[in-house]
Amino acid sequence: MSDTIRVQPGIMDIALYVSGESTLKGRDDVLKLSSNENPYGPSPLAAAAFAAAAGQLHRYPATDHAGLRAAIGGVHGLDPDRIICGVGSDEVLQFIAQAFAGPGDEAITTAHGFSMYPILAHAVGATPVEVPERDRVVDVDAILAAVGPRTRLVFIANPANPTGTMVPDTALRRLAQGLPADVVLVLDGAYAEFAQGYDGGAELVDAHPNVIMTRTFSKIHGLGGLRIGWGYAQRAVIDVLNRIRQPFNLSNAQLGAAEAAVRDVAYTRWCATENARWRAWLRAALVQMGIGCDESHANFVLARFASADEADAADAALKADGILVRKVAGYKLPECLRITVGDEAACRRIVGVLAAFKGVR
Repeated sequence: MSDTIRVQPGIMDIALYVSGESTLKGRDDVLKLSSNENPYGPSPLAAAAFAAAAGQLHRYPATDHAGLRAAIGGVHGLDPDRIICGVGSDEVLQFIAQAFAGPGDEAITTAHGFSMYPILAHAVGATPVEVPERDRVVDVDAILAAVGPRTRLVFIANPANPTGTMVPDTALRRLAQGLPADVVLVLDGAYAEFAQGYDGGAELVDAHPNVIMTRTFSKIHGLGGLRIGWGYAQRAVIDVLNRIRQPFNLSNAQLGAAEAAVRDVAYTRWCATENARWRAWLRAALVQMGIGCDESHANFVLARFASADEADAADAALKADGILVRKVAGYKLPECLRITVGDEAACRRIVGVLAAFKGVR
C-alpha cells in the first residue's frame, strides 16, 4: 500500500481474529468441537424457511426487519421497536462502537474477554483498556475502578467466552448502577439461552438508558453459517444505531430462517435441555480425571490442565483421534482448552480420549 494513503487511527493496531480450526489434514471424519456450534443443527422449520427463500432471490429484503423483530419480541417479551437486527451480533457490536466511541475514548474489556471487543475499539480509534478477572469471572469492582473520564464503553459477555462463567445478578446490577450515565454497558448474551433463568440483561436495559443487550442466532439456534444477530436497548439508543445500519444488511433467507428459528420455542428448549445434560456430564467426567473445569453456563466447557505443555499435549492427542477443540492461549489461558458440548456420542468420545491421555479409567 502506498505510504501516501492514510489509515485511520487504531486500525493497524488490530490483531486479526483467529477462528476455531475446522479441518485436519488427511482426515475427512473430523469431530469439530472448536467453535461452539449446535451439534443438532438448526430447527427443521428454520431449514425449511431458508430453502423457501430460494424462490425470492431476485427480491430485495425488507429494510425494517419488522417480521423478525416481532418474532423476537413475542418470544422474549420485548418491545419490537427497541430491537435492531444485524449480520451476527458482531455487526450490532460494531454499530455500538461506531456510535459511541472514537479517537481519544476508552473501551473497557476484561482479561479473558471475547477477542472481538478490542478489535472493535481499535477499529473506531478508541483505546481498549483491559482489567483483570477473578478466578476467570468478570470482576465488577475491577471494572468500576478502571472507569475514567475517557471511558465510553464497557464490554461484558455473560455467560463469558471462553470461560463459560457468569457474573451474579446482584453484581451485574451493581455494575449497571455504578457506571456514569455517559458510559455504555454492553451485555453480550451470545450464550444467554444456555443459562437457566437468565434474561440476557433485558431487565437492566429497561432500567438503564446506557445498557445495551446483544444476542445471536449462531449458537443455540444453529444458524452460525447465516450470520444473524440482534440487539435490545431503549428506543433512543436504537434510533442512533439504525442510522448507521445499512438498510439491506440482512437477506430474505436470513430473515426467514431466523424468524422460523426463534418461533420454534420447543426445539430451542430441547437444545438447551440436551446441552445442560451433557455439559454437566462432561464437566463431571473431566473433574473426575483430574482436569480442572469451572461450572459452565454456556454450550462449552473450559478444561484446565496443569500447564501449557500438558494442554498442548492433550490437544495433540485429541487431534490424533480426529477431534478439534479450541486452544485459548490468545485469551491468556495457555493451560486451557475450550471444548464445545457436543451430542452424547461426541461427549463420550472426547472423554475416552482424554481419559487415555491422563492414564485413568
